[in-house]
Amino acid sequence: MTGVQVTPELRGAWVGARARADRLSPAVLIIALSALGLGLRVYCLLRPGYLMGVTEYDDGSYFGSAIRLVQGQLPYRDFVFVQPPGITLLMAPAALLAKVTGTAGGLAVGRILTMLAGTASIPLTGLLVRHRGRLAVVIACGICAVHPDAIFAAHTVLVEPWLALFCLIGALLLFRGDQLAPAGSRRVAWAGVAFGFAGVVEAWAIVPVLVLLTLSARQPRRALVFAAGVTAGFAVPTLPFLALAPGSFYRSVITAQVGSRLNATSVYSLYRIRLMAGMSDLTHPSAVLVLLVTALVTGFGALGGVAAWSRLEQPPPALDWYAAVAGGLMAMIFLWPPQFHYHFVGFLVPFLAMAVALTAARVVQAVTATGPPRLAALARSGPVTLAVLGLAVAAVVQFRYETPLQASVTPAQLAAARQVIQPGACVLADEVSYLVTSDRFVTRVADCPEIDDGTGVNYALSHGLNTGTGAAQVPSVAALWRSAFARAQYVWLSVHAYKRIPWTPALQRYFHAHFTRINGLPALRIYQRRG
Repeated sequence: MTGVQVTPELRGAWVGARARADRLSPAVLIIALSALGLGLRVYCLLRPGYLMGVTEYDDGSYFGSAIRLVQGQLPYRDFVFVQPPGITLLMAPAALLAKVTGTAGGLAVGRILTMLAGTASIPLTGLLVRHRGRLAVVIACGICAVHPDAIFAAHTVLVEPWLALFCLIGALLLFRGDQLAPAGSRRVAWAGVAFGFAGVVEAWAIVPVLVLLTLSARQPRRALVFAAGVTAGFAVPTLPFLALAPGSFYRSVITAQVGSRLNATSVYSLYRIRLMAGMSDLTHPSAVLVLLVTALVTGFGALGGVAAWSRLEQPPPALDWYAAVAGGLMAMIFLWPPQFHYHFVGFLVPFLAMAVALTAARVVQAVTATGPPRLAALARSGPVTLAVLGLAVAAVVQFRYETPLQASVTPAQLAAARQVIQPGACVLADEVSYLVTSDRFVTRVADCPEIDDGTGVNYALSHGLNTGTGAAQVPSVAALWRSAFARAQYVWLSVHAYKRIPWTPALQRYFHAHFTRINGLPALRIYQRRG
């Protein structure tokens, strides 16, 4: 049996590709890969129904809270909101614009801003690793650019792109190359502020903060300055809301969001691993393939890091430990609780990208410094070329085989809903995204119920129960929904209304006695109060 023959044409193409790769500086690579990531995210956002339709549940609650804030209503005090106030504050400018464009136009602006925040993770990750060479930049920026769930998480107003953005800004301020900035640098305090505000966006920011405090343990002064910055970044935006409604804040953010949710439906670990490994685009991949890819990535990270440590006789620097430990902890956290959603992965991707990129750079450094001359020469540019080719294939897969979320309500259906629901009417919806995207969120009815997140309301008032675990049996939950139906002029239900509204027999009897379905909209379940 003869081996594969390397023709002069093939050899020339490989040499040419290596030569072109050698001419690409880290800055050029960061710009090019950021443009690639931006293109993929714009492509995703321009899919039918993504910009002006309904594709998510959470974005309506998040953007709705910002609309209420600019109208003078405070989350936690005036309505239930089960997230920290960061996303509300971030969306406030778009909510102000919505006074002119309508809530649908304001949400579209919020989606574009979130898409740009998600794209920003690419150059920020590249800037963190650029001192380690072109290979580190290609891998880190490339993974952030093409990872499918990082793209999906940025298609609408979700917290993960913003959370990753502020954590990356904080890391970029805190690290000088591979090492942490000295204690006397102002960058340490501002890095803490960035991480503190990341905690205002989502509580997961505590994981990288704890890793950085551990890495700073040898210099207590630096750790203290960083911790002070974190405290200020978190406290300044949060304390006004906490002071005005401490009990409601605790029930909403801690009990409903951070605390345990009793008997929550568990998501299979294999599905979580598949998403974290970047295999969302593959239709029903086998368990063997998912586990094999995961084993290769984690095995390379562990064995490659140990091998490079041994060959170079130097432990990994602080930046490597930060990326690997924080990313590993987040991956384990995502495997632990019952609840899991695809957009969680959007926060993990930059840590995963840095961990793989920095390990690869150290392995190449070890081969270049201690390996045979011919292998060392190949290691200088060969891996960069392979990485670029691999990213090109991944980008094609994103365009060719992407399986995006489907718009549950299209812009045409929303336009039809606008024709039957009067402007300014009081509308109760189990999915408030319907109201925001149809410009029927803002009401002129003084006592209209303010339920922007039905699931969150159930959790907050019942200490972690939902419609499947007994929320309907809690008097405060039943009373709130009964009052909401009594005041509503219209009711707009999704196919998942049974999961969000605690239907008691009494509530069902009241609903059927007082509301009738509007005809002519077969795909929409819109009901109007009789008479």
